[in-house]
Amino acid sequence: MWRNIASNALTLLIVLAFLLAGLILWGKSQYTSPGPLSEPICLEVERGSTMTAISRKLKAQGAVSNDLIYRVGTEYAGLNDDLKAGSFLIPEEASMAEIAEIVTRGGGSTCGTEMLYRIGIADTRMELREFDPITETYQTVAEHRSSSEETRPEAFAEARGAADTRYRITMAEGVTSWQVMTALQEIQILTGSVDTPPAEGMLAPDSYELRAGETRQSVIDRMKEKQEFILNSAWEDRAEGLPLENKQEALILASIIEKETGVAGERRQVASVFVNRLERGMRLQTDPTVIYGITKGQRTLGRGLRQSELRGETRWNTYVIDGLPPTPIANPGRASIEAAVNPAQTDFVYFVADGTGGHAFAETLAEHNANVAKWRRIEAERNGD
Repeated sequence: MWRNIASNALTLLIVLAFLLAGLILWGKSQYTSPGPLSEPICLEVERGSTMTAISRKLKAQGAVSNDLIYRVGTEYAGLNDDLKAGSFLIPEEASMAEIAEIVTRGGGSTCGTEMLYRIGIADTRMELREFDPITETYQTVAEHRSSSEETRPEAFAEARGAADTRYRITMAEGVTSWQVMTALQEIQILTGSVDTPPAEGMLAPDSYELRAGETRQSVIDRMKEKQEFILNSAWEDRAEGLPLENKQEALILASIIEKETGVAGERRQVASVFVNRLERGMRLQTDPTVIYGITKGQRTLGRGLRQSELRGETRWNTYVIDGLPPTPIANPGRASIEAAVNPAQTDFVYFVADGTGGHAFAETLAEHNANVAKWRRIEAERNGD
């Protein structure tokens, strides 16, 4: 009898062991297999949340089929203490393992609310944007311009108090260092002050993530570091025989190119005009340098240049001075810097607007005068309309 009891007990234990092993394999399969989400969602993880609370939220949002398996899986993987606060994009059919990795790996939020500061040529615009997980794009829900006299929408203050709000600043090509410094002073999540504008031209136009409490100087330092890298790389790959003595002169030329054209395909042609003029000892005669001599980059001129201003003596007026001005006149982007050190091979020494947003180039004064006459006819027709 005892032998039968022992045999039956052993059999039961073996069966239970197989059942347990099968249960573990099934749970592991559930943890790593594609999940039930039919479309992406944004998962908000509040500060102080636990993995248990998140597992229930995931179950409620249809991201996991079994919240218990999710909790056991994260516990087994040792991830329960690594939960990060923020708002995270959970992709379609994400497995429990993939979701756990998303909410514990750290880094900035990948969806939710974003406050974007756009530093443009005319002014700075604030945009409050919400991430749409279906299209995976941000949609603007409120905006405010620095030049506007209207009160800033209350939504901005509410977003600043939210834990999942991301902050980013985008700097347009051709803005001045004074504009950047002024814009940074208005961003309330930043700390500290910048007493003097950074050197003109030494900030890289790009998009930068901001962190609440970060100093304004640290943001500028990141911009400077990137521009130095771009300039150094471009200078190392420069064409031979350029009439430029150093990287600073390349940066000055790049800033002029940046202000002269917004057409990507003609930057190297514009660069060739200025390089050819420098090589021939001709004055550059470019209007943006005259404007910078008047405004010092601290405002937009808002009107056309007067003849007296074209003849006025400033350190930047290239109708009056020989060669390059003493400093850049804006912060040029990578494409303009690369064009300055690798211009197109042309004999052009003149260019004028062509009425399409680009320019007409010429090798001789006669050709240039014909292009100017054509442009004046276009202007007259537009003014007549």
